[in-house]
Amino acid sequence: MWVLLRGGNPLRIFLPQRGEWMGRRGLPRGLAPGPPRRRYRKKALPALEIPVLPVTVTEIRQYLRGRGIPFQNGHSCLRTPSPFVESSQLKDQTAVTTSFSLYIDKTTGRFLCMTSLAEGSWEDFQASVEGGGDGASEGLLLSKAPEVEDSEEVRRIWNRAVPLSELPDPEEVQLAYTMFGLTNITDDTLKRFSVRYLRPARSLVFPWFSPGGSGLRGLKLLQAKCQGDGVSYEETTIPQPSAYHNLFGLPLISRRDAEVVLTSRELDSLALNQSTGLPTLTLPQGTSCLPPALLPYLEQFRRIVFWLGDDLRSWEAAKLFARKLNPKRCSLVRPGDQQPRPLEALNRGLNLSRILRTALPAWHKSIVSFRQLREEVLGELSNVEQAAGLPWSRFPDLNRILKGHRKGELTVFTGPTGSGKTTFISEYALDLCSQGVNTLWGSFEISNVRLARVMLTQFAERRLEDQLDKYDHWADRFEDLPLYFMTFHGQQGIRTVVDTMQHAVYVYDICHVVIDNLQFMMGHEQLSTDRIAAQDYIVGVFRKFATDNNCHVTLVIHPRKEDDDKELQTASIFGSAKASQEADNVLILQDRKLVTGPGKRYLQVSKNRFDGDVGIFPLEFNKSSLTFSTPPKNKTRLKKIKDEAGPVAKKPSSGKKGATPQKSESCSGKAPILDQPDTSKPSK
Repeated sequence: MWVLLRGGNPLRIFLPQRGEWMGRRGLPRGLAPGPPRRRYRKKALPALEIPVLPVTVTEIRQYLRGRGIPFQNGHSCLRTPSPFVESSQLKDQTAVTTSFSLYIDKTTGRFLCMTSLAEGSWEDFQASVEGGGDGASEGLLLSKAPEVEDSEEVRRIWNRAVPLSELPDPEEVQLAYTMFGLTNITDDTLKRFSVRYLRPARSLVFPWFSPGGSGLRGLKLLQAKCQGDGVSYEETTIPQPSAYHNLFGLPLISRRDAEVVLTSRELDSLALNQSTGLPTLTLPQGTSCLPPALLPYLEQFRRIVFWLGDDLRSWEAAKLFARKLNPKRCSLVRPGDQQPRPLEALNRGLNLSRILRTALPAWHKSIVSFRQLREEVLGELSNVEQAAGLPWSRFPDLNRILKGHRKGELTVFTGPTGSGKTTFISEYALDLCSQGVNTLWGSFEISNVRLARVMLTQFAERRLEDQLDKYDHWADRFEDLPLYFMTFHGQQGIRTVVDTMQHAVYVYDICHVVIDNLQFMMGHEQLSTDRIAAQDYIVGVFRKFATDNNCHVTLVIHPRKEDDDKELQTASIFGSAKASQEADNVLILQDRKLVTGPGKRYLQVSKNRFDGDVGIFPLEFNKSSLTFSTPPKNKTRLKKIKDEAGPVAKKPSSGKKGATPQKSESCSGKAPILDQPDTSKPSK
């Protein structure tokens, strides 16, 4: 077999026995995977469940002391003796093994018994303790085994898969090692982690064993496909990702292990364990989410090192996950050219142990010098495009001004009544959610059903009312998005909303929260107080939430009542100047009414704290798909100015150097538009 490589990736592979080259257009027919028997959604996430009465760790401790239940304080959980062990433990188990085997999450109050695999909410735990006797576990949610259909398919796939070393065709073995980058991974490592190969699908199979190795609970299939000059990989999990909580490598962990390295890919765990001998675990959902249900399995470790990838997104995810696991015991491997992901580092001959020794602590009490910031500054300078944020795919002109969507920022969005604020901001958020940004929607003005209908139409970019036969297809794809909705409607108190947001960030790793709109945060309890002061307080709470949780908050605020012939400015935002002062970005949807026909809509960026660029560009509304889009290039009019202290002159001044402002043609090809920091409108 001959392999032609480019950049370390297989470009073309020649199989002499078949007399075929495998290149960009796919695999030889003999190795092409057949149609899958069943499709599993990659991101079928559960609905957001809001706790009625949030519990605090102080309340949990007080309850345990009041009931005389001993407990031990852990990093992210409290450990107590389990009341569910007696009916499930084996006779040969020792008391040491089963004592203090119940873990209670300090943030949510959910518990997990490591021995009986019983789990439930804090209310379930209270009911079991207060009920006593055999009925203590009545109503308790036990860790569910895979469904019968899933269990049969898991067993069937696992039985058909074989270790790579047992494949009869040496060329097929070499092909698999090359496609998955396993040329430096030994057979002993693959056997130790029980990795197998499924020939019909040409996929690696990673098993999910129950704690203690009592049974097979699920599988992850990693399929390699030729794409261009390289290879792309597609993951499929059984059961679906929302129920797939496999810490790959957990059966190899000893109770005495005090240090572990967490990765985002199974192949990286193989490379790390083989090269360093350290315990390694793979997060089941990679960099997208760290489910709180996995935290009890990580309690025993005194030190946790995150090595999730080689890009800035992996670095941000590592810092977010470290907050759940207690940052004091976490260290992070900073991405860089000499610190790629573990498998690539092994293939390049780098010293993985030396890279681990350079891991930076995730926590420090205070910043005392530039030394503690220099590595993060270097990371942003080395990844300028990634530091600018995630670009929008539907709004290229917005990327030219804002550069991208960044975590930890507060965006204030306003526009006239009836101009389409909710419709635009739903597509704005849907664009990011489609790219994997975990999004939480708080719609207080319209119902979630109506909002979901609008977003589904925007997602499909067509009128589904006329194509109901395609509804299931688009609904299944829309359901795969990491999108959640708050169940509030109408006026709500700010504390209730923030508690819900905090819960969502902890459980679902939410990165973007949309609040539509701020006026509904000012509930009935604010009627007797100064509404301006109340709004300033609410804006400050959202600003603090965005910063503390490294989560982007988009806040919709109604403007003051202005004359119809006047365009909105930053000062038009309802309330005092605090909203625009606290915001990192201010977006204004301008709607210029015309007597002869429908008006023209523009999106104005009047504040951009990232690099100061502001400007305005036109929007066109497509009624059939409910989407806003940028006009064609030959009609596009994008204005971009620097946010300076003084205003820019409205009219060009002749005879003075530098007094002529930037001009660009309008959509209709008529009069030019002159740029200003706060207002930009066509001259008549």
